[in-house]
Amino acid sequence: MPHNDRDIGVAGHTADEASGTEIEAPPPQRVGTAYITWMMIANFGASLALMVPLSYSLAVRISELAPGREELLGYVTGSAQFVYLVLSPLIGFWSDRTRSLLGRRTPFMIVGAVLGVVALFGIAAAPSVSLVGLSWVVGMLGWSTASQAIQNIQADRVPEEQRGRISAWTSVTSQIAPVIGIGIAYAVASSTLLVFLVPGLLGAAMLVAFPLVKPEGDSRSLVRTGDVTLKSLVESYGFNPRKYPDFGWNWLGRFVFFMGLYFNTTFGTFFYAQRLDVPVKEVAGVVATIGIIGVLAAAGGAIGGGFLSDKLGRRKLFTLIGSAIFVAGAVTEAFAHSLPQLVVGAVLMQLAIAVFSAVDQAIVFAVLPDRAQAGRYLAVVAFAQKIPSALAPLIAPLVITIGVTDGGDKNYTPLYLIGAVLALVGGLIIKLKVKSVR
Repeated sequence: MPHNDRDIGVAGHTADEASGTEIEAPPPQRVGTAYITWMMIANFGASLALMVPLSYSLAVRISELAPGREELLGYVTGSAQFVYLVLSPLIGFWSDRTRSLLGRRTPFMIVGAVLGVVALFGIAAAPSVSLVGLSWVVGMLGWSTASQAIQNIQADRVPEEQRGRISAWTSVTSQIAPVIGIGIAYAVASSTLLVFLVPGLLGAAMLVAFPLVKPEGDSRSLVRTGDVTLKSLVESYGFNPRKYPDFGWNWLGRFVFFMGLYFNTTFGTFFYAQRLDVPVKEVAGVVATIGIIGVLAAAGGAIGGGFLSDKLGRRKLFTLIGSAIFVAGAVTEAFAHSLPQLVVGAVLMQLAIAVFSAVDQAIVFAVLPDRAQAGRYLAVVAFAQKIPSALAPLIAPLVITIGVTDGGDKNYTPLYLIGAVLALVGGLIIKLKVKSVR
């Protein structure tokens, strides 16, 4: 595909037509199987390193330092998400304008992995919950930056005809990584340091391998048509929903769906411990077992949704199907008090998340206002996930303590039911309001 000075954006606009862009990038070209494989290995590594602390090891560490204070997990994870939320548009803005021998995205991948590993050392050695929280702010910043760099590369390199299937594989690796990671953490559970470091170091190695084996390429020759100004920095935090309505409605639908998701996953470790009447530290085996059973469902959902949406040329239907399945899983878990019920609910939820995430990611790439500023706009898209991940852990403690006396079991049933309603509303918004995508 020839290089043009006036780049064509994902949404069909030239770079100059798309919001007064200040940079231009070459058009995407079809990528081969080997490239996709290494990209997915990197995505797996980023998810492994980020999600194991969020879904297991942070809960274990907090239970060691502050037994019975489950709500502290929400404050630790929510605070870290908030910090990244504030900084992510600036990181994306900076990434778009990076001109280096390694490319635009690779430096952020490498630096993010280094920060993440350093933070895990800090969490494992921290003598207090406050220091755990401070360390996780650095860890969240590092791993999320590295993960976002991979998404930016997808927007830079992947053409429309490959987006559904690559989004599907991205979803599959993101779903599988925490399951395998928790299993690894459980295998070394006798050492708090290894619980954090083994998944983190493995993830970092996979991240760094991608640009080493498949270099991004020198970005120093990419066109930059404007200077960074205070106005452009401020504008990087948002977009004009009237000018780009489909981008705006899809953003809102993602926001509501992920609010429901994080209501139902933030306290998963404590939830399973309560419903199965087992100590928190022993939940890893249960979570890993449930996760492994759900891996096939997640893989089938992501691949089936991604490939079928490509083949049928219909994306929105599959996001609604994913939302409906999530409702079934959340309601099942809300009233579950045995392992078989929890397994059914968890498998349905993993299937739902995989279907929704894979297809909606393809919708995101289709409605980006300007591909040349993928880092900036994908950071704004990430708000739709990061804001819920920051708000839900702060709101959820208020819900689970409704009607609970001192020392009593937390009230998880309404939390899961609220999550189900939000997920369904999110799917409906995308199905009914996004117009340029079928």
